[in-house]
Amino acid sequence: MTSFVTLGALAAVAAVGLLLLIRRPAAAQRLVRLAGLVITVLVAAVLTPWTVQDSGAAAGYLLGVPVLAATVPLLAKRSARSAGIADLIAAAVICGWGLLLALGIGMAFLPVVPLYVVSAIRSVAPRISPLS
Repeated sequence: MTSFVTLGALAAVAAVGLLLLIRRPAAAQRLVRLAGLVITVLVAAVLTPWTVQDSGAAAGYLLGVPVLAATVPLLAKRSARSAGIADLIAAAVICGWGLLLALGIGMAFLPVVPLYVVSAIRSVAPRISPLS
């Protein structure tokens, strides 16, 4: 079950990356953060019945930690520096949680980590202006 969800999440991340390469939208970081949240919520929603059956009441935090971590970058968009740090925190928490639960549902959350890493790099990297 989780392998199909992982493949679906990986395909969704690849589609977002392809969209960013082809379209180059002005609000690319917002799109990446929103896509990361949507993919994480969809993975959690698909895994909910299986996780509840397997883990019972613990399913709330097993699925809730990655979803909560994915919401942090959208809430911390006040400045570029704080948004970059929030992206790194989200990537670290989701990656750590995914590796901690790797034998169960954790692998399904790992495909969204590169989205947050790319967004963090884009936020923290200095802007290069073309010379005229």
